[in-house]
Amino acid sequence: MSLSLQRVNVITVFAEDLAETKAFYEKVLGLEVLGEEKNEFGPSVVFKLGNIMINLAHVTAGPDFCAPGAVAPRGEGARVVLPAAVENVDEACAELARLGVPLLDEPRDRPWGIRCASFVDPAGHIWEIASDLD
Repeated sequence: MSLSLQRVNVITVFAEDLAETKAFYEKVLGLEVLGEEKNEFGPSVVFKLGNIMINLAHVTAGPDFCAPGAVAPRGEGARVVLPAAVENVDEACAELARLGVPLLDEPRDRPWGIRCASFVDPAGHIWEIASDLD
């Protein structure tokens, strides 16, 4: 018997500065807030991204999601890569530049048929934006 995963419906990411990262997700990424929660572990904010929810949680909420594991510190390297589709990578990169968001890498064509580039959010998560090559 296989696990038979059907789809990813929620991705939880962690941030030390929840307010700064929440503002980035709203203003730069244009994501809609679906709800906010505070519990004994820490606050979190849920955003809508297409048919997926992004649960942005404060690092103190790590035990609620990761126990017995732990959330890696921001300075320890990439904690997640979040690929997202856009209509035009070059136009999206120009908008990121206008908003003062530096790119990790310039747009490039990949052999599997996409053009992509990436940037980092305030919590250290790498976002890759991609569009299909014509």
